[in-house]
Amino acid sequence: AAHPVPVILVHGTFGDMTVSWNLVSPALKAAGYCVFALDLVRRAMAPIDQSADRLAAYIDQVRTRTGAPAVSIVGHSQGGMLGRYVARFRDKLAVVDDIVGLAPSSHGTTNPLAPGVGGLGCPACAEQQAGSAFMQKLNAPPAAPPPPSYTVVSTRYDEVVTPYQSQALEGATNIVLQDRCPEDVTDHVGIIYD
Repeated sequence: AAHPVPVILVHGTFGDMTVSWNLVSPALKAAGYCVFALDLVRRAMAPIDQSADRLAAYIDQVRTRTGAPAVSIVGHSQGGMLGRYVARFRDKLAVVDDIVGLAPSSHGTTNPLAPGVGGLGCPACAEQQAGSAFMQKLNAPPAAPPPPSYTVVSTRYDEVVTPYQSQALEGATNIVLQDRCPEDVTDHVGIIYD
């Protein structure tokens, strides 16, 4: 049976829809989901608010095209955080059924490369630094406002969004791959192919 809620796939920083969803999209389609994907602004390197505007408009487009009252969002890295940001700050809480983050930058990253890369044409990188003004706005309580449900899937071997525990959200279902598959050595990039 077809699922009533269309799924929007949202890639991460430096990605695009063609390289990010070669495993996830066919798997969701095979399971009966109606799947959509978009490219964020400048491979998600532009200021996050620009990509947020694009995702918010895309949610409206998908709902118009499908007639669905709500969508689900599955995002990787920045895309996993962006669904939550758009739901909250683009007035989409009522039309997003659930948000699944794969290695999402929920609270940013302590990776020392983030601010430096931000100065090299990737404002979104600097905004994803732990403690940034953007992250403080995003995570002002409540971090996971209803009614959407929230799921975070992390890997202990994440070398990009660090520490990996920072991806978890209060009020979400938080899953660490290795708790279920101890031998899984998937890293940040590989999680979307795992």
